[in-house]
Amino acid sequence: MFDFETLNQEFEDASPQEILTWAWETFGEKLALVTSFQPTGIVTLHMLQEIAPDIHVLTLDTGLLFPETYALIDKIEHEWNLNLTRVSPAQSVSQQAETHGPDLWAHNPDLCCHLRKTVPLGDSLVGFDAWLTGLRRDQYQGRKSTPIISEDRKYGKVKLSPLATWTEDMIWTYIHAHELPYNPLHDLNYLSIGCFPCTRAVEPGEDSRSGRWSGMAKTECGIHLPTTA
Repeated sequence: MFDFETLNQEFEDASPQEILTWAWETFGEKLALVTSFQPTGIVTLHMLQEIAPDIHVLTLDTGLLFPETYALIDKIEHEWNLNLTRVSPAQSVSQQAETHGPDLWAHNPDLCCHLRKTVPLGDSLVGFDAWLTGLRRDQYQGRKSTPIISEDRKYGKVKLSPLATWTEDMIWTYIHAHELPYNPLHDLNYLSIGCFPCTRAVEPGEDSRSGRWSGMAKTECGIHLPTTA
């Protein structure tokens, strides 16, 4: 059992590296990093190269990622020698179309995300006690109260967001200072990158999540929501 309130108070002014070190020392091999190789995830991975280079890294391969995303994953996996597992859904995209109809993401995006992200992640976290995420409070209104550490009742794990207090500018300052690779789509105003059917470039003045599920009453894929789709 953990005193999450006390830990959050202690971690509020701690550096991400201090939080990651605590997590690794506390959970060891029972700790996993879940990342979609967005900027916060890349920064986290880089920090972990010094703290826990052999940590289990999980990424959700929905079968619908941008070619640029696949290329970035391949590059970082090879160059950083990641202990990486690519988590795939039970059905391929074509099998899903046979079961639920074509382009499920267009008429029922919650179900599509549930089948291709939420359920596979739950299956992949079996055997782990805690997982690291790239959630940040500045990403959009719905994440402004993100705790650094919490009980994740959906998956029955401890959930940590070690860069919750960082800003977009801090992330990019770190990436450029360390000359880290990143998805070239970010240079084309794709500020948050998911599956290609549900991601667009962001217009000036829009928040970073507005390019996800544009025109739909949806802001999260579901893995960070307390209940499934």
